[in-house]
Amino acid sequence: MNDHPHAHVRSLPPEGARAALGSGPALGPTAKDHRALRFLTAGSVDDGKSTLIGRLLYDSRAILADQLDTLEKKAAGAPIDLSLLTDGLEAEREQGITIDVAYRYFATRQRKFIIADAPGHEQYTRNMVTAAAGSDAAVVLVDITKLDTARQPVPLLPQTRRHALLAHLLRVPSIVFAVNKLDAVADPAQAYAAVRGALLGFAEAAGIRVAGIVPVSALRGDNVTQPLAASWYEGPSLLQLLESLPTAQERKDGALLLPVQYVAREGEGTGNQPRTLWGRIAHGRVKAGDTVQLFPSGQSATVAEVRLAGEVVDVVEAGQSAGVVLDRQLDVSRGDWIATPAAINAAQRFTATLAWLDTEPAIVGRKYWVRHGNRWVQARIAAIDHRLDIHTLEETDAHELATNDIGHVTVEVQQPLPVESYEINRVGGALIVVDPASNRTSGALLVRAAA
Repeated sequence: MNDHPHAHVRSLPPEGARAALGSGPALGPTAKDHRALRFLTAGSVDDGKSTLIGRLLYDSRAILADQLDTLEKKAAGAPIDLSLLTDGLEAEREQGITIDVAYRYFATRQRKFIIADAPGHEQYTRNMVTAAAGSDAAVVLVDITKLDTARQPVPLLPQTRRHALLAHLLRVPSIVFAVNKLDAVADPAQAYAAVRGALLGFAEAAGIRVAGIVPVSALRGDNVTQPLAASWYEGPSLLQLLESLPTAQERKDGALLLPVQYVAREGEGTGNQPRTLWGRIAHGRVKAGDTVQLFPSGQSATVAEVRLAGEVVDVVEAGQSAGVVLDRQLDVSRGDWIATPAAINAAQRFTATLAWLDTEPAIVGRKYWVRHGNRWVQARIAAIDHRLDIHTLEETDAHELATNDIGHVTVEVQQPLPVESYEINRVGGALIVVDPASNRTSGALLVRAAA
């Protein structure tokens, strides 16, 4: 985002998982997906996210020997504090909380994983949104010791509900609930059953399709990498479930949509050397001979060749970064779009879901910068239709959106943008909102429809 002129800026669970899901659609694997799974850990403060990731790294032997020696020395004979494997910032270690998103990598014999450990504190919800936008799955931790399991239904923590809702709104394909700290309750079977029921009820009301609800003890290692030896649970371990989940895939058929990120000129001088237009394909595919249309100019051209990782190839598909060379020189720059002719429906007014992350409230009529693809334009919130109450899931009237509020809004932009419904495409349907005065990332817009 530093290019902004003013900014700093469903393969599903294995058969055994059905016991964890309870009532609902029967889920089972359809095909093996061996690509690296990017998953996010989320939830409230002190739910045990960092410890869970540390346990995954420790049990999968993804810790360097010198790092392990350091942890053992700090422990001085006591159990190793696995949360220290992810809390890398000095401020995080001092406060005992996660502030920024920490990325970690590990692999099993079946799969590679990229973990994003998101902050649990409400103040850092914006970092959770950033991590969720590129994730294939979200593991939302639920600290069972913070809940009154004697009540029916069990009241869930606000951040548990908020993070699950945000992951759902951001179209994270698989949402998993990990009920943590089962070792700290007297009757884990009763407690788990009560929390599981509350989670299923919340998910049904919110329209969230749950990929699994898994009981774990991150501290002790129960059901994290090895199945739980308990008569009341017959589902998979958390790692077994993660190994079975699908990666997110953008639509490869249909019209092409490619946001131009970088324009490269071959050779020296300023003559008629061919230029390569680079960007990650949002949906569709491109090959030599295709007729394409440029936005916003509206000009058309024929694709002379396409490149992938610097090599000329026959075709490049959605999810890959393509280099497109046109048959003639046209004025194309970063922020433009390449598409199948007549496929772009530009709009200056659209409705969207707005996740507000700034300390200054979102106000009707105020101007902001928004980024769509790689293009920056000015925009304003024309109307706040309603705010979502995360406790009741009801839509309430609102005149502004405060920090961490989620609402439906109508947006007007200074120049037409080729927006699509976020439900259809995460690239064409997402915009970042930046405050022009503070340069802070203020919110995330998820397009619903052109108004």
